Amino acid sequence: MCELISVQTAAKKWNITPRRVQILCNDGRIEGAVKESGIWLIPATASKPARQTKLSKNAIRKSNLNVLSLFSGCGGMDLGIEGDFEVLSVSINKKIHPNWDITPIDDNWVKLPKNRFHTVFANDIREDARAAWINYFGKKGICDSTYCLDSIVDLVKLHKENGIPVFPKNIDVVTGGFPCQDFSIAGKRLGFESDKSHNGKKIIDDSTPSIEGRGKLYMWMREVVSITQPKMFIAENVKGLVNLGDVKEIIEHDFSTISKNGYLVVPARVLHAADYGVPQSRERVIFFGFKKSALSKNAFEALSMSTIPSEYDPYPPVTHEYNVTGKDLLPPVTLRQAFVGLCEPDKAIDTSQQKYSKAKYMGKHCQGQTEIKLDSIGPTIRSEHHGNIEFRRLSAEHGGKYIDELQNGKVERRLTIRECARIQTFPDSYNFVFKNSNKNLSVSASQAYKLIGNAVPPLLGFHIAKRIETLWDIYFGGERSDNF
Repeated sequence: MCELISVQTAAKKWNITPRRVQILCNDGRIEGAVKESGIWLIPATASKPARQTKLSKNAIRKSNLNVLSLFSGCGGMDLGIEGDFEVLSVSINKKIHPNWDITPIDDNWVKLPKNRFHTVFANDIREDARAAWINYFGKKGICDSTYCLDSIVDLVKLHKENGIPVFPKNIDVVTGGFPCQDFSIAGKRLGFESDKSHNGKKIIDDSTPSIEGRGKLYMWMREVVSITQPKMFIAENVKGLVNLGDVKEIIEHDFSTISKNGYLVVPARVLHAADYGVPQSRERVIFFGFKKSALSKNAFEALSMSTIPSEYDPYPPVTHEYNVTGKDLLPPVTLRQAFVGLCEPDKAIDTSQQKYSKAKYMGKHCQGQTEIKLDSIGPTIRSEHHGNIEFRRLSAEHGGKYIDELQNGKVERRLTIRECARIQTFPDSYNFVFKNSNKNLSVSASQAYKLIGNAVPPLLGFHIAKRIETLWDIYFGGERSDNF
C-alpha cells in the first residue's frame, strides 16, 4: 500500500507552506491525495506540482476526471485512458490530430500527453495482473491500494447486501473489458451459457448457467454503473460478440436500462486496432453509455440520432490506412517498424526481451506455428497461447523466409514477451517479467504472455480516451434538459 504523509510533512518536503499544500489538494493538483475526516493525506511518492500561472482555478479543477476500471487485467485500457506513455512516432498521425501535445523523444519514438482521466479504482481476479499493474502504475504515483483483487460479483454484493462502501464516490467514467473468452471465435463460443463462474473456476454442477457466470459478468459491470452513477461508461469486448446471435443487441438493451433507463447507449461499433497505428490484427467491439441527466440537450439529441453527427460521434477517427482509405491517412505500422532497436534475446538487457516460449515447431496444422511477416502488421496476440505464440523466425527446414538472418547465425524462435508487448503498443517502460519483492508478487514469462494477450492495446485506448476528452465539455458542459 502506498504510504501517505500529512500536509505538514509534504510542506516541509517541498519547502512551501502547509496552507499552500492544502490549496493544491483542494484544486486537485496532487495526484492520489485523499481527504479523510477532513484532513488531507498525500502519497509519499507524489511530486510537488509545477507552478501554473496561466490557468484559472476552474481550469485546474477541470483537469481531473475520475475513472473506475473493472476487469482491468494488467491495465492496457487504463494506460490508454491515463496517457503519458511512449509509442512509435509512425503510430501517430499529426495531420489527423494536429492538436495533440506530442513530445518527440528521438527519430523513432514520441511521448503521448497525460490525459484528464485519473484512475481511482481498478479490479481483477488475477494476482499476476495486479502485480504487473501496480509494478507499472505505482511508478506513476498511483497507490497500490487502488487495485482491488476480488471478483466483481463479490464486490457488488459487499456493497449492496452488507452496506460496505466498496467503490469510490464522484466517479466520472466507468470502464470495463468484461471477460471475452465465451464470445471469442478462438474459444467454445458459449456466450451467455458459459461454463465458468465469476471467479474463473469451472461450474461443476448441472444447473443452468446463472447471472454469475463468466458470460454474463457485463451485468455486474451494469450494477457498478448503477451504484456509482458516472457520467458515462465504456465497455469493450472481442469482435466475435457481434456475430453471436443477438448478443450485441441484448447487451446494449441491458446497459440502457441502468437506473430505470437512465443511460443512453449508442450502437456498439467494431474498431480495428491497425486503423489506429497499432501493428496488429486485432478488432474490439466498443460500447458507450451516457447518463441522460448529465448530457446537454444538444448532445442528447445528437447521440440519439440513427446517424450521430461527426462533431458528437464518440468513436475516434481512423488514422492509418488498413481497412479504409483516405487522403491524410498513414500506412499501417509494420512489425519491422515496431521492433526497431530490439536485439536478440541472448544479447538483451531487458528481461522481457530475454524471455520467449521454447515450445517446439509442431507443423502447420497446429495454431501458432507460423512465422510473422515483418513488413506487415502482426498477428492477434492471444491470451490462451499455451506456449504456441507465433514464431519470430522459423528455420529453413521449417519453411523460414528470413534466410539472411539464419545465415547470420540467428536461430529459430518464437516471439519474445517484449515483442508481443510492442505489437500491443505497451511502452518498454512497462516490465512484464520480474521477481517477487517485499511489496509485490513475481510475474513469469508464461503469465506475461497471457496478460499481454488479454489486454486492450494501450494506443487504441488512448484514441478512445482522447476522443472523449475532446468532446467532454460538449457532452456535459452545456444546458441540461429536464425531459429525461
